[in-house]
Amino acid sequence: MIAPTQRRRVVVTGVGVINPLGNDIETVWSALKEGKSGVGYTTIFDASKFPTRISAEIKNWDVSQAGEDPEKWKFRGRHTCFAAGAARQAFDASGVGDSIKDRRRFGVYMGSGEGNQDFYSFANMMAKSLDAEGKLDLVKFTRAGLDILNPVVELEQEPNMPPGHVAAMFDAQGPNANCLTACAASSQAIGEATEIIRRGEADVMLSGGTHSMIHPFGVTGFNLLTALSTNNDDPTGASRPFDRLRDGFVLGEGAAMVVLEELEHAKARGANIIGEIRGYGSTADAYRVTDIHPEGRGAIGCMRMALNDAGMTPEQIDYVNAHGTSTTVNDKVESKACREVFGERAGQVPVSSTKSMMGHLIAAAGATELIVCMMAIRDNILPPTINYENPDPLCDLDYVPNTAREANCNIALTNSFGFGGQNISVVVSGFED
Repeated sequence: MIAPTQRRRVVVTGVGVINPLGNDIETVWSALKEGKSGVGYTTIFDASKFPTRISAEIKNWDVSQAGEDPEKWKFRGRHTCFAAGAARQAFDASGVGDSIKDRRRFGVYMGSGEGNQDFYSFANMMAKSLDAEGKLDLVKFTRAGLDILNPVVELEQEPNMPPGHVAAMFDAQGPNANCLTACAASSQAIGEATEIIRRGEADVMLSGGTHSMIHPFGVTGFNLLTALSTNNDDPTGASRPFDRLRDGFVLGEGAAMVVLEELEHAKARGANIIGEIRGYGSTADAYRVTDIHPEGRGAIGCMRMALNDAGMTPEQIDYVNAHGTSTTVNDKVESKACREVFGERAGQVPVSSTKSMMGHLIAAAGATELIVCMMAIRDNILPPTINYENPDPLCDLDYVPNTAREANCNIALTNSFGFGGQNISVVVSGFED
């Protein structure tokens, strides 16, 4: 590993978000500081017969607000449109455009989920393919698919499509990739994009993630896993990370993108530097598909790896943005992992979960939360964990309960732990030359 003092430094010069709390970063950050919730009853589809009828949806936004023609984007995924909006915000805010002389030095790395799941078309195909005894006729099913399915819509389900469309928007001819490591995806994308710049393979990368699983297949899957809150009578109070009465996460949607830039490239053009990516850690639990390791070994490992990559000690971390999903197991094990990493100081390190307000954005969660960390550093304000009312003896850290807190914040660590056992931690700081 190259020592932090010897490698190319990577800074953030632009950010963008499309989020249940608002469709630009200042609106989202204001809502977080005020402890507002973006959760409500699901309207994207009829969820009235589902165990979970609540979610955190994007409101009052379409792709025309990103300067794109809605007609040309009508078959592209909901999440792809969100990615276009967040990428446009980040790119324009960075002012990087005219400084990129060789577009092959400008790439895209995203953590994007699958696209629109065409539930109603598949249900129609099934209805046309069952015989009198209720058995599936595969020949009829195939013929119905040829009649019903739109091939462009099917193509747009592929996870590589958002970074492809984003690259075309900005003529980014450099490295282009997508990773889909569940809830860790966009954090991993930012970490890997950082490594591309560190290695000298690009000077500028657009990175982040996008996802929407608020559809019948997505909700059904998570309900079968008993991962979603069923507190339908209290939507805004349903996501309650670290609270003893938590009963699962609330599904959200959205996108978050950052412009990552090699430091000297940014300085040469007089860029406004928002923050610096200091450390990146990536591990696997190697345990079970849906369960975090009970001792938190993967979480502990990636936090320590990120700190080592940054050349820092746990004592230098001022704030942790937790994965904090509001599930019984995740919150307990993440708290245990933080105690192991921070030792005697663990109770003094503020740890909060902004999923309590915006829900769980799945693949887009990590990038969103990294941007939140940079806002906390900028303003020296720590966002709260709302709905924290009933302390859990197995979750005994400082969760910044219910109200934002003014505090000196120079360096933050953000965690993202995905179904399947993928673990990512990223250390970010303000910029000092």
